[in-house]
Amino acid sequence: MPRTKPIDFDNYLEGFPKDIQVLLLQLRATIRKAAPEAEEIISYGMPAFRYKGMLVWYAAHTHHIGFYPRVSGISAFKQELSAYKESKGAVQFPYGRPLPVRLISRIVKFRLKENSEKAKK
Repeated sequence: MPRTKPIDFDNYLEGFPKDIQVLLLQLRATIRKAAPEAEEIISYGMPAFRYKGMLVWYAAHTHHIGFYPRVSGISAFKQELSAYKESKGAVQFPYGRPLPVRLISRIVKFRLKENSEKAKK
């Protein structure tokens, strides 16, 4: 696990074993495809994307990938996320199970729409 604050995604990625890197790259590609206009940044020491405000964050942990689509992203997909450990604004995708890329994509698109509508106001 990275111990110093990463400067970019590649710097963040290099601190993990190859099998975890594969998952992080898959998650990054899923988010990029769902939100091609979003800017990739490091926020709170984690890879993140922003579009008209913060969109989502994600991070590798000891036993899972954490995905942080804000409270609204979790609550809007509560039923679909019920198979995973979740909290108010986060969900844990355990290692050893495939990432739910379609669901992640839908959550990211939901957050894009939400940020766009908020920016119009």
